[in-house]
Amino acid sequence: MHLTHGHKVNFTGKNYTVHQFDVDKDTKMIDYNKLEDFVYNLHPKMMLIGTTAYSRILDWKRLREIANKAGCYFVADIAHVAGLIVGGAYPSPIPYADVVTLTTHKTLRGPRGGMILCSGELAKKIDRSVFPEMQGGPHMNQIAALAVALGEALQPEFKIYAEQVIKNAKRLADLLVHIYGLNIVSGGTDSHLMVVDLTSKGIDGKTAAIALEKAGIECSYSTIPYDPNPPARPSGIRLGTAILTTIGMKEDDMNTVAAYINKVLDNYDKDNVLATVKEQIAEWVLSFNI
Repeated sequence: MHLTHGHKVNFTGKNYTVHQFDVDKDTKMIDYNKLEDFVYNLHPKMMLIGTTAYSRILDWKRLREIANKAGCYFVADIAHVAGLIVGGAYPSPIPYADVVTLTTHKTLRGPRGGMILCSGELAKKIDRSVFPEMQGGPHMNQIAALAVALGEALQPEFKIYAEQVIKNAKRLADLLVHIYGLNIVSGGTDSHLMVVDLTSKGIDGKTAAIALEKAGIECSYSTIPYDPNPPARPSGIRLGTAILTTIGMKEDDMNTVAAYINKVLDNYDKDNVLATVKEQIAEWVLSFNI
C-alpha cells in the first residue's frame, strides 16, 4: 500500500477508514474472486486500485464489475504505468474507472506532478477540492514542461519506447530468475517493474539498495508480500527499466545489467568491488544516448 492510499501516517489514513486487500499468499497476485467478496462485504464508498510494486496487469473491466456490485466509486491510480498505457503497451482503465489519477513523471517521463482525470458530476467536486482546498497557484514552468512531455507521448516513437520498456523488464526478470537464481515476486512482470525477493541471498533490501547505489545502480528497497522484515529494512528491492530504455538499451543489454546486479549482491560488503563495478558501468553507459 502506498502512503497516500490510507496509511496511518498520511491524511488519507487519519481522516478516512481504509481497508487494505492483500495479494494471494501463493501466487503473489490479486485473486479477483476474493477481492469481490472483500469489497462487497465492506460496502465502501470508494474502491481505490493503485499499486506501487505490483508487476502484473490489472483487470480493469473486472474491477469495474466489482465496484458496481458493491455500489461504490472506482478510482484507478496509474501513477507507475501511465506512460505504458499512453504508449498502448498496457491496458487502460479510462473506459471503466470513475476517476483516474496519475503522476506525470515515472514512465510518462515528464516533470514531477500529478493529474486527475474524470468526467461529469465529479469534475466540479474534484476541482473545488484541489483548489483552493489543497493547492495554491499554478507553476507555469511545470505546466510548460508537462506540455512538452505530453507532446512527446503523442509521437510514434513513444509507442516504441513503451513496448521496449516491457520487453526489457521481462528479459531482466527472466535473467535474474533463471541465470542468477533470484526470486521475482509473482514470478515475473507484465510491466516496467519487478520486486526481487532477496531472501535467498541472505541480505535485506536496504543493504542491497545501498550497495547497488555505491556501484552506480539506482533502485529502491521494497517490502515483499507478507514480509517478515520491518518496512525500514524489508526483504526486497524494486527494479524498473524505464530509464534504461530511454537511453537506448534493448533486451540483449539486460544481460549486462543483470550480471552487474548479481555481482553487487554477491559482493555487497566489498567496497573495492563496488567501486570497480561503478567505473565499469560509467564507461559502459557512455555508449548509449545519455
